[in-house]
Amino acid sequence: MPVAKVRGVNIHYQVIGDHGTWVALITGGRRSHDEFVPMGQKIAAAGYRVVLHDRRNTGRSDVLIEGEVAEEILWLDDLHELLKQLGALPAFIGGSSAGARTAMRFYTRFPKDVLGLLLMRVTGGAFAAGRLPNEYYGQYIRIANEGGMAAVCATEQYKERIAANPQTRDRLMAMDPKQYIKVMSNWQDQFIESTKLEVFGMTEADLNAIAIPTVIVPGNDQTHASTNGKLAASKIPGCILHQLPIEDLDVPLVPYSEWAPYEDEIAQTFVDLMRKAQASQSRSSAAAS
Repeated sequence: MPVAKVRGVNIHYQVIGDHGTWVALITGGRRSHDEFVPMGQKIAAAGYRVVLHDRRNTGRSDVLIEGEVAEEILWLDDLHELLKQLGALPAFIGGSSAGARTAMRFYTRFPKDVLGLLLMRVTGGAFAAGRLPNEYYGQYIRIANEGGMAAVCATEQYKERIAANPQTRDRLMAMDPKQYIKVMSNWQDQFIESTKLEVFGMTEADLNAIAIPTVIVPGNDQTHASTNGKLAASKIPGCILHQLPIEDLDVPLVPYSEWAPYEDEIAQTFVDLMRKAQASQSRSSAAAS
């Protein structure tokens, strides 16, 4: 698998397809890009080049617990640099859950480099606001405080990162637990601030300012309730809301793998949006010439 040096971090990535407009898809949580390979293959088969990558601190990419800005800002800046290195800008940007948040924030930071947004499982609401800060940060802050970096490395999440990239253990064990706690606490504080918004990470003004073709496929669990996706769609001018034939479930999280039966429909929904966007752009360019 190719590796790019991106802002001091080794980022593992994959390009599916060898021609067409570029599309970048971002997974959620701390999951590697592997779960999006089937989706990427479906979209590439329609004539696109799909970039998937393991964000820093996920998958096979380097774990680097440092930085003053929010972790999702680090992710979007990394993705922008990766796409620049690949000559893949402008591109359609999309993702699920944390990937959707990162995609939307990517647009607010680099609007001229985004052709459209392809969003799934938008996050918001009190349940997610109560669950996710601890899921991402709080539990590891406590573990580091109680048992140092050896205890952090022994957690399931970090054991997975170490198995995927053995150098991760050396880097983590070399960290002062106090510095780890400081960085993670800062990231947690910024994440908590983002959860005070109806659509995490995006103010109403941010959503209203999205001026490119956008489609949202709402989620169906307590963290990604369909109401979150519908709310975001109502705030984004011209946004297409695509509701899958599923109902909300009273569970904290529906694993993305359980959406496999709907992946053909999701991929076609994304392709339809992109083709309409490109056709509209072609008409506008022809009219201007």
